[in-house]
Amino acid sequence: MPEALINGINLYYEDNGNGFPVIFTHGFAGTTKSWEGQVAAFSKKYRFITYDMRGHGQTDAPDDLSKYTRDILVEDIYQLLRHLGIQKAVIGGLSLGGYLTIHFYNQHPDMTAAIILMDTGPGYRNQEKAEEWNRVRTDCARVLENAGMRGFMESEYSKDDYYTTPDVMIKHNPVGLANINRGVMLNLWGLDILPNIKVPALVICGDRDTPFLSATDYMAQKIPVASKVIISNAGHGVNIDQPRVFEETILSFLDDLKLNP
Repeated sequence: MPEALINGINLYYEDNGNGFPVIFTHGFAGTTKSWEGQVAAFSKKYRFITYDMRGHGQTDAPDDLSKYTRDILVEDIYQLLRHLGIQKAVIGGLSLGGYLTIHFYNQHPDMTAAIILMDTGPGYRNQEKAEEWNRVRTDCARVLENAGMRGFMESEYSKDDYYTTPDVMIKHNPVGLANINRGVMLNLWGLDILPNIKVPALVICGDRDTPFLSATDYMAQKIPVASKVIISNAGHGVNIDQPRVFEETILSFLDDLKLNP
């Protein structure tokens, strides 16, 4: 599968199927392989695009912290779509990828046909929770910097990242993941964007993904045209835990949009 020079880095992506474009962004410490189980189902009717986020997998992981910001990661998505000749797409993401999806819409509404938010949130209204989140992400960065991938995999900070198998996880660059924590995942903000989202939104969460259930409710309430689906017996990797239900939910949403390629 191809690489392209995107926004100053070599970015790895996968492009399967025909039809209206749908691009998914994985969560922290994920890769294109996070979506491997969905390729066959989605590419039958849609052009399904996935990629390794900057700092992850087969995409470059610059050492320079200044190369990691939320806006830079959003620009990576934008430039990848333009590289592929895509003017408009359904934009989706899980966890960190969902957060980037919200900001992609904010910066490029004309390129966004709909959004799909999975096991994610827009930031915190509660200052104490925001500070606790920042502390956890900073501690996670320190583990990656001091103990590498092996130390991260053995730590509490990797427990929600089970959508990445150990053989793939160990190959990540720990500096890239640490920089994602420090440059992108601190001081999350996106609450103000939600009421201004004018495209249809699907908000999905696993019923065992307790930290994100209230965020799922909040987003579904604040986005004007939003559908909420809670998937039973699923955690933070909802597409891994319940792949068939997940695929049926996504495809039903996409089919209802009646998108023309």
